[in-house]
Amino acid sequence: MAAEVSFDVASPHGTRTVTVSYERAGAGEPLLLLHGIGHHRQAWDPVLEILAAEHDVIAVDLPGFGRSPDLPDGFAHDLATVVPVLGALCEALGVERPHVAGNSLGGLLALELGREKLVRSVTALSPAGFWTPAERRYAFATLLGMRQGARVLPRPAIERLSTSAAGRTALTSTIYARPWRRSPGAVVAETLALRDATAFDATLAGGRDVLFRDDVADVPVTIAWGTRDRLLLRRQGIRAKHTIPGARLIRLPGCGHVPMNDDPALVSRVILDTCRR
Repeated sequence: MAAEVSFDVASPHGTRTVTVSYERAGAGEPLLLLHGIGHHRQAWDPVLEILAAEHDVIAVDLPGFGRSPDLPDGFAHDLATVVPVLGALCEALGVERPHVAGNSLGGLLALELGREKLVRSVTALSPAGFWTPAERRYAFATLLGMRQGARVLPRPAIERLSTSAAGRTALTSTIYARPWRRSPGAVVAETLALRDATAFDATLAGGRDVLFRDDVADVPVTIAWGTRDRLLLRRQGIRAKHTIPGARLIRLPGCGHVPMNDDPALVSRVILDTCRR
């Protein structure tokens, strides 16, 4: 069941209230799950039950995505702003130094949380921030194309397309290697989430100059990359390993950019292994 929590965060314009929608399940050490740009917390549904068997799992809609309202006026959608917001979220939920797993934008945020020593372990699935300028331009152009496609299609057309494997492939093959595995309802929901994400443009603009250059020391880190990632090419994982030498780098055979749906068992095992470290 979805829930909401509101909490105060300092800003250059004074204290402001931020509201975040989330789902919480299971028991054990806390595990925070962070989705990518234009997505929503339901990206983690294929692995949620497995992870909740060992952890207190908190899957969040990042501010301005899914059901979470956008950040208040005066807040930038950049690492320097969103990471403290996530820290304040954990405090509001009574969680101290959770494990964290993130995908794409969420993976970048997870690594930054690890660098700031705000978490116990980091699992980053195809994290952003290890691109060349050309690779970043390609990824941003692809994301903008996906966003435009979602915005021009009326909802009845999205619903019709989602009823067939070919239609689900047309809508989501950029991020999934096996898009036909997604249920029609899930494809409709995530296409609408992409269309309606109020923070999409600001988040993309905030990531234009992002490069993750720092080591993440004294925190177990796993970086995992799908071998069929069409958005952030897997060679970026090698750069991530050079940047964070102590990280465990893992291939996810047959997985796309959002691997939780392509191989839930493998992704769950990678996350749980990292938490146990």
